[in-house]
Amino acid sequence: MERITISIDKELAAEFDRLIATRGYKNRSEAVRDLVRSHLEADRQDAGPAGHCVANLSYVYNHHERDLAERLTSLQHDQHDLTVATLHAHLDHENCMESVILRGPTAAVRSFSDALIAERGVRHGQLNLVSVEIGGSGHHHGHATHGKTHSHLHLKPKT
Repeated sequence: MERITISIDKELAAEFDRLIATRGYKNRSEAVRDLVRSHLEADRQDAGPAGHCVANLSYVYNHHERDLAERLTSLQHDQHDLTVATLHAHLDHENCMESVILRGPTAAVRSFSDALIAERGVRHGQLNLVSVEIGGSGHHHGHATHGKTHSHLHLKPKT
C-alpha cells in the first residue's frame, strides 16, 4: 500500500465526510480508493470498447407486453457465449426485473446490452461494466479437482 497526502478545502472535506458517513465507509482512505477506481474505470470505458469485461445488465419489463419475455430469452440464447446467468424477480402482477451477468469482449457486451434495452417494453435498463484482464496466458487452462480437469478463464478486474 502506498501512502499519499492530499489537501482540500474545509467545506469540501466536510461534504466528503458526510458522504463517507452516509455510505458507511470506515475511513477516508477507503472512500478515496473507491472514487479513484471509479474514475479510472470511467476513463477506460471512454477510451473505447477494447478488451474484455464482466458486466451486470439490469432491466425492468412488463411481462404482459406482447412476446417480450420470449424476445428477451431469444436474445440471451443468441448470445449464449456472453450470457453467464440470469436472475428473474417478479415485482408485481405485471412487472419483472431481470439481472443478467455477462462476460466477454467489451464491444460485444455493450452491443448485446444496447439491443436488449432497446426492445419495446424494456424499461429502466442499466449496464454496470467492469474491465478485466484475462489471467495467465489468456487462454483456457485447467485445474485438477477430484481427479477431473476443469477448464476455465481467470478474469481479473482492473485496478
